[in-house]
Amino acid sequence: MVQIIVVMPKAQDADSIRRILMKSGYANVFACSSGAKAVSLMHEFADGILISGYRMADMMYSDVRADMPDGFQMLLLASRDALSGRQQRGMVCLAMPLKVHELLDTLQMMTRGILRTRKKANAGSKGRSDEERALISGAKELLMTRNHMTEEEAHRYLQKCSMDNGTNLVETAQMVLAMNL
Repeated sequence: MVQIIVVMPKAQDADSIRRILMKSGYANVFACSSGAKAVSLMHEFADGILISGYRMADMMYSDVRADMPDGFQMLLLASRDALSGRQQRGMVCLAMPLKVHELLDTLQMMTRGILRTRKKANAGSKGRSDEERALISGAKELLMTRNHMTEEEAHRYLQKCSMDNGTNLVETAQMVLAMNL
């Protein structure tokens, strides 16, 4: 689930956007009307999306962005004039007046990007040990020898068995080796 924080100059505008997002299936949506509260909320989470107006009572969007954690992306909502020349890395802009389908499509795109980043980060931290790699290789070699499979076919077979049985690849490799002793 991606955290979404909505900060707009008027509390009722932030709450209206929050309600639209909640009705559209977004569960973790927070609304506020001050930049300080938005910054405080962002620092409670590792990543997410900040939907921001151009100017809040206590600070500009650029001040909020300066205090934004690395895992967050900003969606700036402002007039076309205010948006000209404002495009920056990690920030998407939508012109006001806002069309709901544009907001939802943009959030969906941004959410997919955050989830993809999370997946890459998790995959990088799940390196296999030498012993686990040896088990998987042994199972593939056994399948290749006994069933006349290519390495790719053996790997796909292990993956499919793993998914079908609800086990991870290492456990599946152990089962294949144990059944063929």
